[in-house]
Amino acid sequence: LNHEQAFTKIVVELRKRYPGHILPDEDLQWIFVNAGGWMGSMCLLHASLTEYVLLFGTAVDTGGHSGRYWAEVTDTIISGTFQQWKEGTTKSEIFYPGDTIVHSIGEATSVRWSAGTWMVEYGRGFIPSMLGFALSDTIFSTQDFLTLYYTISVYTKALILEANTYLTTAGFF
Repeated sequence: LNHEQAFTKIVVELRKRYPGHILPDEDLQWIFVNAGGWMGSMCLLHASLTEYVLLFGTAVDTGGHSGRYWAEVTDTIISGTFQQWKEGTTKSEIFYPGDTIVHSIGEATSVRWSAGTWMVEYGRGFIPSMLGFALSDTIFSTQDFLTLYYTISVYTKALILEANTYLTTAGFF
């Protein structure tokens, strides 16, 4: 499948498997991300304080610093290539469609994505610890406050969805 067809199928399957945990279509939007010197685009599907699932990619070549988090991040490549150079090494690795890359807690790498690289990303850990890195270029470099608003807004919607789902399944509603 091309990446757009794959993304549609992924959203449908996640909604079947995890009802009430994937944002509704009206809240799904592609939002630019500027972080670590690179620029990509994300579509957040699910988020809580301890995990998230999003679609991520870039239509142009881009690269920079991965960030260092209190969370583990797993990327599964749908299309394109992902090049990673791990701290403490002298060689990089290139990943292709079907490959899964694990970015361990506390790890920092150099990353580069070729134009047309699209992936599914899952993060697990203390997700708020990632926001400083994820938003700092947007705030201090690009000063794209509309993107900042979109990012905070969709994360807030995802947190509210999770709270409502939890309270409903726990019998509070």
